[in-house]
Amino acid sequence: MNKFISVPDSAKVGYVLKRYPRYSETFVVSEILAHEAAGLDIQIFALHPPLDGHFQDIIAQVRSPVTYLFSHDLRGSTLWSVLNEASYIIPNFWNKLEFAQGEDVHRLHKAIQLACIARKQNLTHLHAHFATSATVIAHLASHFAEIPYTFTTHAKDIFHESVVPAEYERKLTDAAAVITVSDYNLDYLQQTYGAAAQKVQRIYNGLDLQRFPYVSPQHRSHKIVAVGRLVEKKGFAVLIDACKVLVERDIPFTCEIVGAGEQEAHLRTQIETLGLQAKVRLVGLRPQGEVVELVQSAAVLAAPCVVAADSNRDGLPTVLLEAMALGTPCISTDLTGIPEVLRHQETGLMVPQHDPFALADAIAQLLQNPDLRVQLATQARQLIEQEFDIHRNAAQLRTVFRAAASVNTVAA
Repeated sequence: MNKFISVPDSAKVGYVLKRYPRYSETFVVSEILAHEAAGLDIQIFALHPPLDGHFQDIIAQVRSPVTYLFSHDLRGSTLWSVLNEASYIIPNFWNKLEFAQGEDVHRLHKAIQLACIARKQNLTHLHAHFATSATVIAHLASHFAEIPYTFTTHAKDIFHESVVPAEYERKLTDAAAVITVSDYNLDYLQQTYGAAAQKVQRIYNGLDLQRFPYVSPQHRSHKIVAVGRLVEKKGFAVLIDACKVLVERDIPFTCEIVGAGEQEAHLRTQIETLGLQAKVRLVGLRPQGEVVELVQSAAVLAAPCVVAADSNRDGLPTVLLEAMALGTPCISTDLTGIPEVLRHQETGLMVPQHDPFALADAIAQLLQNPDLRVQLATQARQLIEQEFDIHRNAAQLRTVFRAAASVNTVAA
């Protein structure tokens, strides 16, 4: 029997995602798997099919069915046919439709599809990840189907320059509850949106710790690893500059950067320009099992995150949690929620953003001091066990679902 609180058998939750599966969103898959282990009945709804050419191996463990909410030909006659069909499934549909006035027709169509499925299959709750199109459609479907919805908001939809404050405030107000993944995000939302953010609560992303066993870093080779999308906010250009500093200081090392993204060509050019081809490799996307082995063989994981030019930034990178669980000492910056897990000289080393010399100093310190590696890694693993166990954190989320359902029942 699962030791964490389970949801009553009658609960059926629809997870609403922009794309599924997505290589970079292992935290969503881990959350779904933890719910499944506790007996929660889940159905996954994706607004778009996957674009990635590689997928994490844990995708195969998900048992929940996936429904893609397609929306193609919506000429007048087709749209009216959709609306008429929905009116037979959704009580009081024509009156409810006024709620969606001015909404994009394709989003409306997806929301109607979702609401019809929710009514037919007796879904009791909708939960979206990211406060973008997935949350908009969950909100509309919630209204049509008369079931509550919640969403998890992440750094990109909180801090990115594209965020429209008035629209975001409406999402905070209309949801039954809102989850965010760090205290930093929570404080920011409360200070920025005031009373509208009163329903926001922090629940950390988590890990299945059985999949990330601790191994002492005492005898690791002089290898640096970095993992993430090749985009500005990850700070990999700073890491490459730091590697040049290490070469100039005659410190032996190799560095492997795992991931793909829009900056790949730029980073390759940077490596070649600095003459680092023998030291730094971009190894592309890898299955999670292979990434685990790579991270656990390294003496250092570097995550020199920065605020990008478009204000995008990492909230609390999952790769930091994974590396700390595995026993790999981490270096990162004081960005957003990162200090909540990476505490300087306690569970890792902190350096300023955009500072390759400070990053090189910290890397050299870990490469050359096995005892420090062990000290930091041991304390980091303890923190991960205390705060980032996915089964415990997913149980907190199910408590939110239950509370939303009870309020909805009373309101009805």
